[in-house]
Amino acid sequence: MATVAILWATNHVEPDYLVYEVKKVAQWGFLETHYLYLYILLFTISFPLTNSFEWRLRFYKKWKYLLPGNLAITAAFIAWDAYFTRLGVWGFNDTYLTGLRLLGLPWEEWMFFIMVPFSCVFIYESVLFYFKKDIFAKSEKGITLALMFLFFGVGLLKWEHIYTSTSFLLCGFFNLYHFLFVKNQSRGYFYLAYLFSFLPFLLVNGLLTGGFTENPVVVYNPDEFFGLRIVSIPVDDAAYGYLLLMANFSAYQYFKGRAAGAPPNQEPEIM
Repeated sequence: MATVAILWATNHVEPDYLVYEVKKVAQWGFLETHYLYLYILLFTISFPLTNSFEWRLRFYKKWKYLLPGNLAITAAFIAWDAYFTRLGVWGFNDTYLTGLRLLGLPWEEWMFFIMVPFSCVFIYESVLFYFKKDIFAKSEKGITLALMFLFFGVGLLKWEHIYTSTSFLLCGFFNLYHFLFVKNQSRGYFYLAYLFSFLPFLLVNGLLTGGFTENPVVVYNPDEFFGLRIVSIPVDDAAYGYLLLMANFSAYQYFKGRAAGAPPNQEPEIM
């Protein structure tokens, strides 16, 4: 955190420099509504929520393990989000919002940090159910280390881009923590679930970043991110999303493991 504090203290962000023109996959007129962000959230959570009661998964019985950690993680991300919004690293287009803001953020943005992790933990639990064997079990330590070096490398290389450097460095530190202190949290299953979540990530973030609308819902300062986009999506969003999901996954596994009587940094082996 000290590294990130130095980064935030030394980087200057040009205010009021947000870009609304982005590449598009298509432009759909029915998305031009003040309820768009709300509709995106409802779309994101609809399938995981309704299928939480499916008799084989019974994910609803595990909500209690997700909520405590998610609330703390949401608070941290909201603080980060509000600070970057005030700096001018990114902003929100009122054209696609219902209008209510809290701490300078649309209320829809608050809900994003609850609904997206909920949906992705549902994907993780589905992966546990349908994949009886952890296909990344033997390689997950190597994946964790490789990602750590990648995150640190990009974060340091792009130090002057505050969104890139913050996201990638925090991912690097979080992977380092996992590698050193978390013995068994089914990271292999998490990596597989993250891969499965990438297609909905592209769709949801494509909708938020202007891939299908006249202008983006979320607009970015081009000086403060990596500079590469997947059509309309800054590649930095993949690291930001990784950190959000990995943090929620870790907290979820911690509380689930504690309920099963596992040591604090470890969950029971999956049979």
